[in-house]
Amino acid sequence: MLGTVTMYSTTWCGYCQRLKKQMDREGIAYTEINIEQDPASAAFVEKANGGNQTVPTVLFPDGSTLTNPSLAQVKQKIGV
Repeated sequence: MLGTVTMYSTTWCGYCQRLKKQMDREGIAYTEINIEQDPASAAFVEKANGGNQTVPTVLFPDGSTLTNPSLAQVKQKIGV
């Protein structure tokens, strides 16, 4: 399951920190990308969110995204 979920975040985002802690606690593997350090990722997040850089935005293996999802939504999406 390693790297199957990508979380787009920023260092200052409290919602990102919360979701990361929850996913870590549940053993859900993810790759984190800081959109402030990666312009291409920032553009992806904007496209997924109607032109807004809203984080956390989570990308799933099927290509779908969820913005500021709950842990339950992430688990449901990845089948855990």
